[in-house]
Amino acid sequence: MISGELAGNFFLVPESQIPVPANFGMMQSNIPAFQFNNFLSNFPYSQISPTIQEFTPQSSSISNNSTSDEAEEHQMRIIDERKQRRMISNRESARRSRMRKQRHLDELWSQVIRLRNENHSLIDKLNHVSESHDRVLQENERLKEEASDLRQMLTDLKIGSPSLLL
Repeated sequence: MISGELAGNFFLVPESQIPVPANFGMMQSNIPAFQFNNFLSNFPYSQISPTIQEFTPQSSSISNNSTSDEAEEHQMRIIDERKQRRMISNRESARRSRMRKQRHLDELWSQVIRLRNENHSLIDKLNHVSESHDRVLQENERLKEEASDLRQMLTDLKIGSPSLLL
């Protein structure tokens, strides 16, 4: 086994060449470097002196086209995930909007019922007051006629018997 380094990271590889996975170029990230030389010295077979092999993208058998295709595919997956999240978010927002609209509609219907009841109550009160007003007008008319009759009787009494006045 020999050790190698990938973007600042050391790793062990067998002395014979192994095929490199197609997405291996995507692994070049900001992974902190790890020194295997000190790590290997603690093993019982540390007498084997590993040779360090540096891995660079140019030394790999990965073509730039496959890497860029994979990058585009990765970007498309990210975009699709964002679209999916946005679609879910929009559906949830629409559901909340429908619920708000339904609540508002329910409140308006309850207000309609309350106002109709209040309107009927006010109409009943108006009818009662109107009937009372008519009765009072009739009573007033009757009392005016009675007052007129009494005045007439009083006038007739004054004319017919002058001695009653003294």
